[in-house]
Amino acid sequence: MSLARLLLALLVALTIGQAAGAAPPGRRAPVTILVSIDGFRPDYLERGITPNLERLRAGGVFAAMRPSFPSKTFPNHYALVTGLRPDRNGIVSNKMEDPRRPGELFTMDTVDPFWWNEATPLWVAAEKAGIRTASVFWPGSAVELGGVRPSDWWQHATPITDRQRVDAVLDWLRRPAANRPRFILLYIETMDHAGHDFGPFDPRTTAKLGEVDKAIGQLVGGLAALGQPANLVIVSDHGMAATSSKRLVLARELADPADFRLIETGTFATFVPVPGHEAALAAALARPHEHVQCWPREAIPERLHYGRNPRVAPFLCLGEVGWQVVKERPKQPKEGGEHGYDNQAPDMAALFIANGPAFARGARLPTFDNVDVEPLLRDLLRLPPQAGRDGSDAPFRSVLRR
Repeated sequence: MSLARLLLALLVALTIGQAAGAAPPGRRAPVTILVSIDGFRPDYLERGITPNLERLRAGGVFAAMRPSFPSKTFPNHYALVTGLRPDRNGIVSNKMEDPRRPGELFTMDTVDPFWWNEATPLWVAAEKAGIRTASVFWPGSAVELGGVRPSDWWQHATPITDRQRVDAVLDWLRRPAANRPRFILLYIETMDHAGHDFGPFDPRTTAKLGEVDKAIGQLVGGLAALGQPANLVIVSDHGMAATSSKRLVLARELADPADFRLIETGTFATFVPVPGHEAALAAALARPHEHVQCWPREAIPERLHYGRNPRVAPFLCLGEVGWQVVKERPKQPKEGGEHGYDNQAPDMAALFIANGPAFARGARLPTFDNVDVEPLLRDLLRLPPQAGRDGSDAPFRSVLRR
């Protein structure tokens, strides 16, 4: 075959391959992958058993990120993808009520759009802009908002292993370009479970770090095998503090149970007054209490950016780090871990690593608020900034390669 005919044959083959949606080797455009490792403290990286995460940190951008208050799972996952703090994104806690729906309780299994539609998550904006998205278990991504979900999504199911979740991401990226996602969200809760069960400093929690790191290695290796460049943004929603059944405050020690009902207990407790008992409850909670500080909703400190949304309970009692407010003492002693404390507490700090062609190498940023992540993701996806957000891409401008 002559050189001219050979070149023509190669051109035809290339054209057919592109028409079928198959990108030529080495020609794939970068995708954006947002990974949440729930409950991952930034200092977990110092334990020497996370080589894959440490390589990504060394070759990219690292920070200890400040979560939003309350430092709980669902409020912060929604803050990360809406750029709005919980008081404005509507997911004000893992458990909450809304005065417009008396008798209903939001929990982490709730997929009714009513609870989620006070803010627009990034996957909705991306889909409307023609950017295909996919989600493995990201909180809220199974909810249809304005008729839109990610093009591919998995309803949360804990027994699905970290390896299976990464396999799903890689399988989506094996598709032809026409239906290959460009923005993927991946949620892993292994570290959160270990932190709750054993506490952040227990050897069993450290062992779980190794398992999660292997999943990240699987993801990085799979991307390399596909020849798929990616901008990885790896975050956590909050940190984890050591707790003990020796450090408990009973709700009935704060006020007369005849005056209130509880919505949520733990690192903080939320109180609703019994009708006609508002003044009595307010007076009781206003007294000084050891290891707990209480406020009526309208007096919650401004720095927490919390209390204007009517879903926030009328009274909030926040525990000192390591202490919890509970209904009853457990029958057996328990050492473990919790989150939900003051979002400025060092134990609540969250992980941030960004690595890929869009990022500088070996950079460390000062602490920033997690609502800044959504504007960063918009930059990576080439979506215009959204007006009225609580966050900004300003923390990243010095480390983004334009």
